[in-house]
Amino acid sequence: MSLRARRRHVAITLASAALFLLPGCGSGQSSPGASGAVNCSRFGDYGSGYGGAKVSIFSAIRGIEAQNFVDVLKPFERCTGIDISWEASEDFESQLQARVHAGQAPDLAAIAQPGLIRDLAHSGALKPAAQQLVAEATQNYPGSWLDYASVGGALYGTPLGANVKSLVWYSPVAFARHGWTVPRTWAELMTLSRRIASDGEHPWCAGIDSGHSTGWPVTDWIEDILLRTQPPGVYDAWVAHRLPFNDPRVVSAVHQVGEILRDPRYVNGGFGDVHSIAVTSWQDGGLPVVDSGDCSLYHLGSFYANDWPSGTLINPSQEVYAFVLPSMNGQTQPLVVAGEFMTAFNDDPATRAVQQYLASSDFAQTKARRGGWVSINNGVTEADLPDPLGRLVLTLLRDPHRLMRFDGSDQMPSAVGTGTFWSEATRWISTGESDQAFCTAVEQSWPRS
Repeated sequence: MSLRARRRHVAITLASAALFLLPGCGSGQSSPGASGAVNCSRFGDYGSGYGGAKVSIFSAIRGIEAQNFVDVLKPFERCTGIDISWEASEDFESQLQARVHAGQAPDLAAIAQPGLIRDLAHSGALKPAAQQLVAEATQNYPGSWLDYASVGGALYGTPLGANVKSLVWYSPVAFARHGWTVPRTWAELMTLSRRIASDGEHPWCAGIDSGHSTGWPVTDWIEDILLRTQPPGVYDAWVAHRLPFNDPRVVSAVHQVGEILRDPRYVNGGFGDVHSIAVTSWQDGGLPVVDSGDCSLYHLGSFYANDWPSGTLINPSQEVYAFVLPSMNGQTQPLVVAGEFMTAFNDDPATRAVQQYLASSDFAQTKARRGGWVSINNGVTEADLPDPLGRLVLTLLRDPHRLMRFDGSDQMPSAVGTGTFWSEATRWISTGESDQAFCTAVEQSWPRS
């Protein structure tokens, strides 16, 4: 599937009229399907008497990763009789809120923003997890990740995928050809950037276009720099608005991001000048790393593994790989992490059964084995991950000694985190707005309690 096709709004129906359920499948019998019999004993705890009940899942997850969800859920459908549809949109955040306000909420939604989960829970749109789901989630996930989707002591979402935002993609083959080495410090990273620029090339690729969500890759940059230049307590206070958005320390972090993203010597290889960043999709942004060599570095999360052209070899010695954005203080590189949480908008038994299965180790292990995806589920091991990048990400996520914080914009109130922070970041790139004006505009938009 082309990158252009993956960017379109897609709807995928998991069940087919050609697939039908044998009576008693939930009691351990097998169900037929295109790929042969399925052992339904795996799904005995979820029941089988749903009689074709339909459950819709809405998400921002599209393309190859969405198809993998489709394929992994097919046996569950066959054995329970639940007809699941997976629908995705690049404008997920705005579309979800519009649907909720119109009384047309999906049954389940994979929400990546704890701030949006909090807003929807306070409005009464989301349903708290049932006791059985809480028990399953508590067994399978670290408490810190459950806290992200908890509001007022109640759990509203269970972790789905997990990713590391603090990565820089590069081509090991190109690095070897030029005699470059992976930078271990911020000084080495900037020296490499200057070296590439001095050769007449643009070291950094960049793309932030994402429909109504345009701008979020800039916020990832700012979060990474703030976490590298200030104590973690400053980051936490900023996210919680105990620290004003236009505090000088935040403005300084924005300025340091601008020293890369707004420097015409450094961006935007293969696409145009600095202003091209705002009209280059984040999916297309990194492609010159392997397609043309017009740029050599691309800052984006581990989920980008699914957006390289089909057949791209993601390996430390081959076409493309990633390293952690270096520290600025000589210590271990801190990580900005993120992920989705499966939330429910009703208490229907079929909805609850699907949500319960998605929180299980069985689902997480089965999905992880397909590659290009990592779960923080305790049941997932490196042996479940077929690709080296996945194993690296899982190792980073489980490192108890590494400073780690969840994506800041995702934790903020949705009016800011998926609103003005994104839009003002775009304005900052496209108009050359000052760092101070950018931060002050977001500060003034913060909801007043």
